[in-house]
Amino acid sequence: MKKIVLIEDDSDLFALLKYNLEKEGYSFAGSQTGKGALELCKRERPDLVILDIMLPDSDGLEICKAIRKHPDLANTPVIFLTARATETDRIVGLELGANDYIVKPFFVRELIARIKIQFRGQAQPVRTLKAGGLELDRNACRVFLRGGELTLTATEFRLLEFLMTRPGIVFSREQLLNSVWGHDRAVTDRTVDVYVLRLRQKVETDPTNPLFIRSVRGFGYSFSGSGELVVEPTGESASVAQ
Repeated sequence: MKKIVLIEDDSDLFALLKYNLEKEGYSFAGSQTGKGALELCKRERPDLVILDIMLPDSDGLEICKAIRKHPDLANTPVIFLTARATETDRIVGLELGANDYIVKPFFVRELIARIKIQFRGQAQPVRTLKAGGLELDRNACRVFLRGGELTLTATEFRLLEFLMTRPGIVFSREQLLNSVWGHDRAVTDRTVDVYVLRLRQKVETDPTNPLFIRSVRGFGYSFSGSGELVVEPTGESASVAQ
């Protein structure tokens, strides 16, 4: 199931698009303000973003630029949905990285058709990560250790997923907070240590001598599975962790 994030401040249009996108079988998440839009995209990992330009508290062009700069979102299709209709507006939007530019008013069926064009021919994203008996299913949001399923919270899952997709890279606590918890947060560096401890208790055979999540003294944490990390594309699933 493809997931679409909608950033649109018009309440009636937001509700209309939500209804029609879900009717088409898409998973939906959205916001009616620009504040926190990047964090929403980082959290939801959408397959496509529909973005208004003239938001009451933000500039959609700047949000698009931020999406293009983020390593996990850089290739996510973005469709601008806006009342700005001049040729210059269209050119600027496309040059900033939008995949398509639709001017209001518009036909909902046309928007759906353009969304399907963006999905046409897309490579199947990597959904399963494996390392040393540890397996993470990104579609179903499930984690297994040597065949047995582990019970992880949503935050524990996001932290493990972030580290597993970047093996060997050392991240500071601040970097992990920004990437996993987001900038709009009320937590401290100590939170990372607590969650790493919880994860180790679940994924490590010996939490005091971890093989997967290793500490780098004076800096932070790194994922280092025993053996090569294997990534596998899988079929799509509608399961979502709460």
